[in-house]
Amino acid sequence: MAGRFSPGSPSTRTTVRGGHVPVPVPADGEAPLDLGLTLGPLRRGPADPTFRVSPDGSVWRASRTPDGPGTLRVGPDGAEAWGPGGPWLLDRLPGLLGAEDDPAAFVPRHRLLAATHRARRGLRLTRTGLVLESLIPSVLEQKVTTDEAYRSWRLLVRKYGEPAPGPAPDGMYAMPDARTWATIPSWEWHRANVDGKRSATIVRAARVAARMEEAAAMAPADARKRLELIPGIGPWTSAETIQRSNGAPDEVTTGDLHLPGIVGWALAGDRTADDAAMLELLAPYEGQRHRAARLILLSGRVPPRRAPRMTPGAIAHL
Repeated sequence: MAGRFSPGSPSTRTTVRGGHVPVPVPADGEAPLDLGLTLGPLRRGPADPTFRVSPDGSVWRASRTPDGPGTLRVGPDGAEAWGPGGPWLLDRLPGLLGAEDDPAAFVPRHRLLAATHRARRGLRLTRTGLVLESLIPSVLEQKVTTDEAYRSWRLLVRKYGEPAPGPAPDGMYAMPDARTWATIPSWEWHRANVDGKRSATIVRAARVAARMEEAAAMAPADARKRLELIPGIGPWTSAETIQRSNGAPDEVTTGDLHLPGIVGWALAGDRTADDAAMLELLAPYEGQRHRAARLILLSGRVPPRRAPRMTPGAIAHL
């Protein structure tokens, strides 16, 4: 099944059966949506099999929806979707493109953030409405380098997922369903360089997938509490998930190896900041702390590296 949707202003919904749908001209004072900035956090590495960017700037996503796998393409000329999950993806496209986000609620109180906010006016905070889709790769990213986590995600999705429906670019896959995640044998986790703690966490979450997905309709704080009922899911993982699934502008990530130092350096010249210091610096942005942290990362102002990078592990060879 295919359908089309015109993103235009994220709050405008137009569905047609065929033809190209032009993107409406933004209203006075409204910045055009920046697809790359808005949907970029959903990409898990340059070779993510669920995410592609075409030369024309169109974004392709393959998702596992409650109705099954679906492929969504969003581009300058509109959007279209295929597969059993296609209608579900089109129905929730406004949230994906930031219709529920309010950038005007952010009031910069630092020169760096004011400049970055102006330069990135097309940024919206996405809301996918899908929890496992963000939870599983976030668990894979626990305590390992991002490159390791991206490789694990890529191997598992390609092996156990389904080819993306419709005319998706070659090599795109929708991630496995919850039952498949819960039945991946231990040696396949091992081959994907995923240790027992992380694989057990994913299996536990997959076994109660329906309860996990309910969190997408909850207030962010309640959603995080729901996720953290699963052993192995703590504040870092729940924040990384709910930021994407719920479009939560205030859910700042704590427990991160680098973020406190980056925020501390950007706002106070303090590269030694811990979580407590980071939260104190972000206190003026209460209600928008995640957006503030995102803008800091987009500013490119990071402390000079002193410590060596985390050494990748290789459990598959132990």
